[in-house]
Amino acid sequence: MTDSAPKSAYELAMERLRQKDKEGGVVERPLTDEQKAAIAEARRVYDAKVAEREILHRDALRQAKSHEEVQKLNEELARDRDRFARDRDRKIGEIRERPA
Repeated sequence: MTDSAPKSAYELAMERLRQKDKEGGVVERPLTDEQKAAIAEARRVYDAKVAEREILHRDALRQAKSHEEVQKLNEELARDRDRFARDRDRKIGEIRERPA
């Protein structure tokens, strides 16, 4: 794409973010193959945990006897998903910070 061609909103936003990072002293480092593999593994583990939790959730829903119980189970699932996502993101952040 040439500089004179119109840019999408996404491209413009990415340019602004890169400029902001540059001004803030953020250095962009490409990930090593080892880091990419570790990140992929962290995501696989997260996906497996979520899948397992959803299976347990569906089983618990079948046994629920009231609307309140269903609501409680849904809230627990949402909390667990959030916790898993925070754990995954923390792990990925640690992997990204490792020296290359």
